[in-house]
Amino acid sequence: METEDLTETLQLERLEVNLFRGTTADNSPGRIFGGQVIAQSLLAAYETVEERICHSMHCYFIRPGDPTVPIVFEVDRSRDGGSFTTRRVIAVQHGQQIFNLAASFQVAEEGFEHQAPMPAAPGWADLPDEAEAQREAMKDAPEAAKRWLSRPRPIEMRSADARTYFQDGPKEPTSQVWFRARAPIGGDQHMHQVILAYASDMNLLSTSMRPHGVHWQTPGFQSASLDHAMWFHRPVNFNDWHLYAQDSPSASGGRGFIRGTVYAADGTLVASVAQEGLIRLRKPK
Repeated sequence: METEDLTETLQLERLEVNLFRGTTADNSPGRIFGGQVIAQSLLAAYETVEERICHSMHCYFIRPGDPTVPIVFEVDRSRDGGSFTTRRVIAVQHGQQIFNLAASFQVAEEGFEHQAPMPAAPGWADLPDEAEAQREAMKDAPEAAKRWLSRPRPIEMRSADARTYFQDGPKEPTSQVWFRARAPIGGDQHMHQVILAYASDMNLLSTSMRPHGVHWQTPGFQSASLDHAMWFHRPVNFNDWHLYAQDSPSASGGRGFIRGTVYAADGTLVASVAQEGLIRLRKPK
């Protein structure tokens, strides 16, 4: 199977001035990957913005997405100011909101600059493709998990501590993953942001699970993204390798909180992420 080209599969059809429709590449039963809805909502907002770049977005996951039907994205043109533009996007399926996003865009501007240094990490060239680690993990996995893990991934990921999907045991609530888009994105900075936003939903919840000795196939385990925030600090070329450093400082009330920072290989901090997600273990009755 060929690698999915996100520049094609995330594209939207314009239905009206502020109304768009998107589809899911893999329309098998289940739920839509949260990163897809984030990316398509940001792309819908960009369809109504000219000559400004997104610097922040804040999202809520409201209902599970249905991959078998299209998603309708409605954009509210909240404000067009002198320096900043604000947009709200509502994603709808079956007549109900499944997701909403608020995003702010800014004209290019010079100003003060500082950033936190990139943490020490093994280089991406010294690490295996995570798909290889997944194939090893699939040896004794349930059939449904094997199908999920074997599908072609549009984002290439490499980690010194590859996710152990089927092994219990507590670990530190931190994670470092190198990632990039597999298919060429082109020169449009908007699409580099959109595809980085897609990838930013990866690995977060598993970082918050690590101290508790659970994984995706633990009996009774439930998980779902609840909200997601992202700040773009500098231009990004997501065809190049980036380090995604994550930590989870808190879990409580059935929720895990995770922070992420995205660095270019030269140490430039290009984006920051925060997410809270449901992590719940239901005991058998």
